[in-house]
Amino acid sequence: MNSSARSTSHRHGHDHDLSAWQHSHRFDAGNRRGEARTRWVLAITIVTMVVEIGAGWWTGSMALLADGWHMGTHALALGVAAAAYALARRHADDSRFSFGTWKIEVLGSFASALVLGLVAIGIVTESALRLWRAEPIALQTALVVAVMGLVVNLASAWLLQGGEHGHEHHGHSHGHDHGDHDHAHHGHGDHHGHDMNLRAAYVHVLADALTSVLAIGALAGALWMGWWWLDPLVGVLGAVVIGVWSVGLMRESAAVLLDREMDHPLAREIREDIESDGDAKVADLHVWRVGRAQFAAIACVVADAPLAPSVYRERLARHEELVHLSLEVNRCPNAQPT
Repeated sequence: MNSSARSTSHRHGHDHDLSAWQHSHRFDAGNRRGEARTRWVLAITIVTMVVEIGAGWWTGSMALLADGWHMGTHALALGVAAAAYALARRHADDSRFSFGTWKIEVLGSFASALVLGLVAIGIVTESALRLWRAEPIALQTALVVAVMGLVVNLASAWLLQGGEHGHEHHGHSHGHDHGDHDHAHHGHGDHHGHDMNLRAAYVHVLADALTSVLAIGALAGALWMGWWWLDPLVGVLGAVVIGVWSVGLMRESAAVLLDREMDHPLAREIREDIESDGDAKVADLHVWRVGRAQFAAIACVVADAPLAPSVYRERLARHEELVHLSLEVNRCPNAQPT
C-alpha cells in the first residue's frame, strides 16, 4: 500500500485507507504522433525558410520575402509547439500540477497565435512601404521559389493533418463514497475535442500556403501583365486573412486558459441531472477543461432531504467526459424538521 494512501488515526485505533478516493491527475495522455510530426515539419520548415528568405532578398520580391519571413516565424511557432508537447509530457506526473499539464499545450497554442498576429502586422507594414516605393523584382526566379514554398507547405499540412489521430486516453473510476464530500473520476468517452497545439501549428502551415499562393499569383501578374503593384497588394490581402486566423486561435486558446467553460452544454446538463429529483438544487457550480475533451467540476448541492453524494454522482455517470468531480452536499437551513 502506498504510504500516501494511508493516514494513521490514533483516535479510532486504525489506519484510514484512502486509495479508493485517490487517483492520477494525468487526465490527458498527450499526442505523441502529433508531437513527432510537428518535429518533422519544423525541420522541413527551417530548411525552406533559409532558401526563401535568401531568394527573396536576391530577387527583391515582397511577396516572396513575406512568405519566407512568415515561414521563419512559423518555424518559431512550431518550435514552441514542440517544446509545449515535450514539457507537458515531461511533467505529466508532477503532483504540483493540480489538474495535469495539458494546458501547457494550450499555452503553446496561444503563443503561436500571438506570433501569427505579429507576422500579419509586419507583412502589412512592409507591403505598404513597397506600394509607396516600388523596387525591381527578378520575377522568374521568385516564381520558381514561391512554387517550391507552396509544395513544402502542402506537404507539411498533410503531415500535421495526420497527427490528430495519435491521441490516447486514460480512464479511471472510483466506486466508494463516505461523508458529505465525494470525488468521482469516470472514464473518458468524448473524443470530439481537438489538439489546440497541433491546430495552431496547422494554421501556421495553412497561412504559409496562403502567402505562397498569393505570391505565385502576384508574381505571375507582374511577369505577364506588368502589374508590379499586385505583389505588395496581395501581401496586404494575405496579412488580413492571417490576422483573422490569429485572432480566432487566440480567442479559442484564451477561453481554455481562463476557464471560460460555463457556457458549455455540460454545465447545464450537470445542473439538470443533479436537480432531476425536484428537491436538490445546485447552489454553486464550477466547470473547467482539463484535457482536449475532458472536464472537471465542483458542485455545491442543497436539498431539504439531502441524499448521499454517491446518489448525485450516479446521476452524472452518463457524462464520460466528466473525469474529475467534487461534490458538497448540504441540508437546506429552511427545511422543515423531520
